[in-house]
Amino acid sequence: MTGTRAKPAPTAPSANAPKTADAPRAPEAAGPAVEAPAPAGAPAAVERGAGGRRRPGTLRAGLIGLGAMGRNHARILSSLEGVEFVGAVDPAGDPHGSLRGLLGAHGVPVLPEVADLLALGVDYAVVACPTGLHEEVGLQLAAHGVCALLEKPLAHTAQAAHRLVRAFEERGLVAGVGHVERFNPALQQLRSRLEAGELGEVFQVVTRRQGPFPHRIADVGVVKDLATHDIDLTSWITGAAYASLSARTVSKSGREHEDMVAVVGSLVDGTMVSHLVNWLSPLKERFTAVTGERGCFVADTLTADLTFHANGAVATEWEALRAFRGVAEGDTVRFAFPKREPLAVEHERFRDAVRAGQAAEGCGIVTIREGLRTVEVSAAVLESARGMSGLAVPHDAADLSGAGGANTGTGMGGTRGPHAGAVLDGGRAGAGGTGGAGREAAATAGTAPALLGPEAGPAPGERGASVRRTAYVAERTA
Repeated sequence: MTGTRAKPAPTAPSANAPKTADAPRAPEAAGPAVEAPAPAGAPAAVERGAGGRRRPGTLRAGLIGLGAMGRNHARILSSLEGVEFVGAVDPAGDPHGSLRGLLGAHGVPVLPEVADLLALGVDYAVVACPTGLHEEVGLQLAAHGVCALLEKPLAHTAQAAHRLVRAFEERGLVAGVGHVERFNPALQQLRSRLEAGELGEVFQVVTRRQGPFPHRIADVGVVKDLATHDIDLTSWITGAAYASLSARTVSKSGREHEDMVAVVGSLVDGTMVSHLVNWLSPLKERFTAVTGERGCFVADTLTADLTFHANGAVATEWEALRAFRGVAEGDTVRFAFPKREPLAVEHERFRDAVRAGQAAEGCGIVTIREGLRTVEVSAAVLESARGMSGLAVPHDAADLSGAGGANTGTGMGGTRGPHAGAVLDGGRAGAGGTGGAGREAAATAGTAPALLGPEAGPAPGERGASVRRTAYVAERTA
């Protein structure tokens, strides 16, 4: 994508003329009464440029980027009720023919520049170009008063994400982020059941997301391309933000970016989280498990299935079977519910938000500010992985006897970097990992070194939860 090309001054008001947050209003001309203004961010009925004829009651939408994800967006836009798909932008054209035959014999025009799409007049655009271009394209759309649904992640850096948030919010424009997993029916069901209290207190969220290498991704690694799904869905289903985390990454494909990541952390309510993500596995897996005081929910977002494994209520008296299945068993239920394509639901929610001119949290879309928070957490994951700090692990008997103090190299048992993990939401990063001397000092103080923070015990908000969990475990094992 390139910047906006110079265009001749139009003789009539342009559908997407540049707008600024503090631009003065033009004086109203005397004449008959006009309709009340639409809510801030809602598309106004404005005069269209050449070829920009609006069908009554429809929104005009465009698409930027015709890669693998862009082609799926084109398919949905071409049949989305109440939306007129007016054009797509891609400097490479449409080599896959994804727009051929859409909306009639002539198809949807493929344009070389964002400026060409703006000249057609659009109410909103879907941004599915490479992540590194999101900021440039998004700022261009915001400057012209166009709402935007930007594919995840919102931007390649937290700083760029902040600039996008500011640009859209200052102009009162609706902007969302394409974290499509939120619209998976299994996760929609899971969140509803957690909100209803069916699991009781939530103890842990575990996700696994792995599969073959996607050759289409070249500008980011597995953290920003895939782990952002798990970061977003974890906060969304629990309603809690990340408090701290620690991560490790591995690069095996020879590319610039990481191919695998393992993350452990905690949310602000004390819930433990764990994410394992890679794109080097022949096994394709999309797994989310939420464990709580009444059992465990397991969501498979490949098949959109949700299963509940209840805590054991019936003792197993068959001794041989107990060795394989535990001392008690509970019911296992796989729920039945309607299953619609998540991408279609995402588009419908965004269309409705644009019509209403509102993008507040709870409106049904992933807001641009929620997308910003996910980018910030993913940046913390990469920062933690670069630090590679942790506790040294003894290698031999000498270490076990307390002589491991000198083991401070950067190998598997050593430590490096200033922090043991990234601490979010105003917390402090913990002290670096220690060798044998550090472990002895901690033992003398009566506490074990903490990986993710400097405190010896749980945070004040977590102590009650810890007591409840201890009491619960004692009750279950009595």
